[in-house]
Amino acid sequence: MSHDVILRIDPQGTPWETFDPFLFCMHHLDAYPAGNASLGPAASLSGRNLGMDFEGRDGWRMYHGETIPGFPAHPHRGFETVTFIRQGYIDHSDSLGATARFGPGDVQWVTAGAGIVHCEMFPLLDQAGPNPLELFQLWLNLPRDAKMVEPHFFMLWREQLPRVESEGAVVDVIAGAYGKEVPPPPPPESWAARDDSEVAIWHVHLEPGARLALPAGPDTARRALYAYRGAGLEVDGQGVPEGARVEVVPTAEVPLLAGDDGADLLVLQGRPIREPVVQYGPFVLATEGDLKQAFLDYQATGFGGWPWAGPGPVHPRDAGRFARHPGGRIDAPA
Repeated sequence: MSHDVILRIDPQGTPWETFDPFLFCMHHLDAYPAGNASLGPAASLSGRNLGMDFEGRDGWRMYHGETIPGFPAHPHRGFETVTFIRQGYIDHSDSLGATARFGPGDVQWVTAGAGIVHCEMFPLLDQAGPNPLELFQLWLNLPRDAKMVEPHFFMLWREQLPRVESEGAVVDVIAGAYGKEVPPPPPPESWAARDDSEVAIWHVHLEPGARLALPAGPDTARRALYAYRGAGLEVDGQGVPEGARVEVVPTAEVPLLAGDDGADLLVLQGRPIREPVVQYGPFVLATEGDLKQAFLDYQATGFGGWPWAGPGPVHPRDAGRFARHPGGRIDAPA
């Protein structure tokens, strides 16, 4: 093997280091215990820094939640969040009036645009056994001409998304065509909705010893593989340590071979926006002046206010997977 496919291999910390147009990627993995009657953990919370619990004690975190784990109401402006769940559930509520519960294989895509407030809570639905949670949240930038678009809430159910299976390999296609498989279009004002953005998000699962060749892409994009689980993975014949990012030549077919433990990867691809990025917390703008204005606007308007009784509402245990869109339209997976 010539290894001409691989440009570089980098170990990853938390969050993962991404590249334009992606701002970052967070891989959440929590081994929550059984749930209690309030959908929180049936375990003592003593000794945790509630409201800011990121320690990972006992294999799980409350994050900013105090009774139910998750992220109570917080604002965003100037970018998009793309959330893909592998295990567990998220209860969503936002300042547009949208609510949802989504679970394994589902994708939520929120264009923050001019401003949105939302919460992402992790209800522990099983009272008899553990409630593992695994998800990826990507922040995808918006170009300056789209940073102040109307915010948009969007759901992609797993039943809508292409899944490609072959000889021990499974590819979940979240965004961007994978061969002939094309997922539903992203939100209309997304960078990913532009024909020349070349954005692709794929999740790859390989059983032990499985092989897969990722199709070649365009020369205008960058592409990286995040090999987050499985020792012994080979990319174009070269060993890749668990937890590494592998940037590859975008126009090359990428041969993968899993080791004895199998492997899981997240593949990101996109054409860079190549505009200035100024970020502070939940706001991502193009200039310092735009960033200061975001804080002033949020203080003055609350980005539409918060229509819910508390900062971290959750839905009834038996609610199932559903989405209630702004205006009241309700949809659920087929």
